[in-house]
Order: sequence, then structure tokens, then C-alpha cells
Amino acid sequence: MKMIVDGRQADSLSGQTFDVVAPATGQVIDSVPKANEEDLRLAIGVAAKAQKEWAKVPAYKRVAILEVFLDLVEAQKESLARTLSAENGKPINEARAEIGNIRIGFSAFMERAKHLYESVVPAGTEAGQDHNLQIVTREPVGVVACVIPFNFPCDLFDQKVAPALLTGNAPIVLPSSDNPLTLLRLTWLLAEAGLPAGVCQCLTAPGAVKAAAVADPRVGLVTLTGSTEVGLETQKLAAANLTKTALELGGNDAFIVLEDGDVDLAVEELVWGRMYNSGQVCCASKRFLVHDSLKDEFAKKAVERIGRLKFGDPASEETQVGCLISEKAAVTVEAQVKRTVQEGGRVVLGGKREGAFYEPTVIVDVPKTAEVAKDLEIFGPVVPIIGFADDDEAVAIANQSIFGLSSCVFSRDYKRAWKVAARMEAGAAVINGASFFRAFEQPFGGWKHSGLGTEGVMSTFEEMTRVKTIVLKNLTA
Repeated sequence: MKMIVDGRQADSLSGQTFDVVAPATGQVIDSVPKANEEDLRLAIGVAAKAQKEWAKVPAYKRVAILEVFLDLVEAQKESLARTLSAENGKPINEARAEIGNIRIGFSAFMERAKHLYESVVPAGTEAGQDHNLQIVTREPVGVVACVIPFNFPCDLFDQKVAPALLTGNAPIVLPSSDNPLTLLRLTWLLAEAGLPAGVCQCLTAPGAVKAAAVADPRVGLVTLTGSTEVGLETQKLAAANLTKTALELGGNDAFIVLEDGDVDLAVEELVWGRMYNSGQVCCASKRFLVHDSLKDEFAKKAVERIGRLKFGDPASEETQVGCLISEKAAVTVEAQVKRTVQEGGRVVLGGKREGAFYEPTVIVDVPKTAEVAKDLEIFGPVVPIIGFADDDEAVAIANQSIFGLSSCVFSRDYKRAWKVAARMEAGAAVINGASFFRAFEQPFGGWKHSGLGTEGVMSTFEEMTRVKTIVLKNLTA
């Protein structure tokens, strides 16, 4: 499969390629160009030129092109889902759901884009401004570097590319090298839908090469979803040119079950909030803080419920938990579980790896001093259970982390739950549901080392634009 550069399918300038491997089987699915810094600089130049013309296109015409794109996606949805499942390792039904989200996400941004009205500060609002009218507009930032992770490539394509296009920007899609195929196909479908050449491009560049886009002064915004380590380096590079950044980074979300919480509900939400995509979710619940009086019951029911899940081949219709993105990722999870056991935890379910597959795992007796109870983010289907004595201790354990992406709390008393949720140092708090909650409409983003800025229909258009005030002086004189 080729890169999408200047409206055409292109090889890298060097002619080099790399293989995309199915993590479940180890087989090569396809080869893609290996972009270098010169490829990125060329694409940025193309985007900068194309964006000037795209910004002149009325909103309704931009929306019309994206409507054609959605029809093309619909016609190819099963093929796209199969590609995503194969290159990512997520179960086919999860892949179908993610492809289905493209229409939901794009449509929401498209509707909002038609109602982005300018603001007016009337004459006479302020002393000395009796005859001056101030019109406040939002203008595109220009070229947008969209750095997209492996875990939900299509969902993040929706969150970044749709609003970038609708605000008159020219996005450059930079997918993960682990699974770029679906995003290459989606970018090409945009071209087939009638998007002008150069307005949206997709380059397959290894991780370190992506820094060339971040450091390029022609880039107006870097929107990145990824690890905190990569986010910090991105922020440093972007600062040299005062380039705007929007960063959604790591998380170690706390899942709190208070002493009056519904254990059965909490266990069902655990399955949704931790096992989905084999636990490879930024806002997945990762630290399970359960009141001392309930933790044995919670652990027993969690083991029984998780044990019923179908674990195996992502291509199978019955599979509910597939593999991780790579064997390397599974080895990392294996080491993290071993570390948690060394710090006092005890594995009561799972704990074994085979290739890129890591069994759904439950660890009990995890002390609140263990690294997983603080800053160790396990990106896999692992449930470490940590006890606490009262609400204050639960909040203290939750807030001891450097991360603050999302969080959740279970209680039959909504007033009590609200008080705990309000004290959580995180960008979101879910009551009586797992922290894995991200609607397209909501402003989604983290506190502390979990990021800067937010994404969602409510807020992304602000991230993707710059404010300009046009003054009509002495208009009413």
C-alpha cells in the first residue's frame, strides 16, 4: 500500500519500505513506504499551499465532500473492519464498531461546523468604544500534524481529521507504524470523495521521523495522542516555534468501588472498561480500588466473569479478547505483572503470555505502595485490585498518580459518589460506570501528565483555529 501525498498514491523518496505484520499470526499483511524527513518536508510544503485554497471553500461545500466520503466508507465498511482487525489484533466485532464510529464522529463535527458563528462586540459596550464595532472570527491554523496511535486509529482519525478539514486546515495524518493500513485507505477515500489534492495526506513515517513535522515552522498545530514520554518530547520541539499543541497522553485511571457500591454492576463495567481492545485504552480503568469489605467478593466475581470471556483469534466472530498490538507489547505487560507480584500482589487468574497474546489477568492483595497503584500504566488486560478503608483513602490513592486522564466511582448514593468524583484529579469522572467513556460530543482530555487541551465536538474547533478581531472603527459615528 502506498502513502497519500498531493492527491496521489506515492512511494517514499528513498524507495525504502517496511512490513506491516498481523500481531495474531506474525504474518506480513502488506508493505508500506518508509518516509523520511525529506518526505515530510515535501508533504508539509504541499499542504501549506493547498490549505490556502481549501480555506476559501464554503463550509457547506466541505460538508458535502465529507458526506460523499462517508458513503464510500459505508460501501467498504466490512473490508475496512477486516483490515483494522488484522493489523491491530482487536476482535472483528470491535473493529466493526470502530468503523461504524466514523459516520457518528464525522457527522457530529459536520453538523457543528455549519453553526460556527462569528461573535460581535457591539458599539458602546465599553466606555470609549461608542462608535466601534468589533467582529471576532476564528481562522484556520494552517497545516495540522495529526499523530495517531495504534489502539484506536479510526476513532482518532475522526477526532482529528474531521474538525481539521471542516475549519479549513490541511491535516497530515501520521499513523502508527504498527498499523497504518486502515488510515491509508481512509485518506485515499477522502481523495476519491473529491477532496482537493494536498488538503489531506497520509505518510508512514517511523516514530522518530515524525519529529520533523513537529519541528517544522510551517505546521500550525500538532495534535497528538500517545504516551506521556512522546508528548513531553513533542511539547519541547513545538516550543521552539511556539507551535500550538493538543496532547492526549497516558493514563492510570482509578476505578473506585465504595462500600455501598453495586459489586455486580462494577464487575460488568470492569469487563467493558478493562478488557475492551485487550486493555489497550488510554482511559481504560487500570487501578481497581475496592473497599476492604468488598474486595474479596469483587475479586471472586471478577475472576468468574472474566473467565467466561472468549479469548483468542481476533478474526473469529466469537472472540471477545484478542491479542496485543505486538509481541513486544505483550512482553512489557508480562514484565509489569511480574513486578506487581514482586511488590506484594498475587495472580488469581491468567498471568501467562504466548506471542502477542496475554491472558486476561486478575491480581489481588496489591498494596497501595506498589508502582501500579501510582504511575505504572499497564497497557493490557490486567486487573490489579487494591483495598482501601474509607472514601478519603480511596481518593488519596487515586490522586497519588502523576496521571489524571479519567476516573470512576461506584456507589448507590449519588451524592456521595458526586463528592468523590469532584475530588478526583482527572479530566473526567464517571459515576457508576467504568472510566472508559468517550462520547464524540464531550471535551475529552487529561490533567497533570495526561495531556494538554481537549478533543470533542464541543471543543476541538477552538483547538483547530486562531482568534482574529476585525474592528470597524467609527462605524456608528
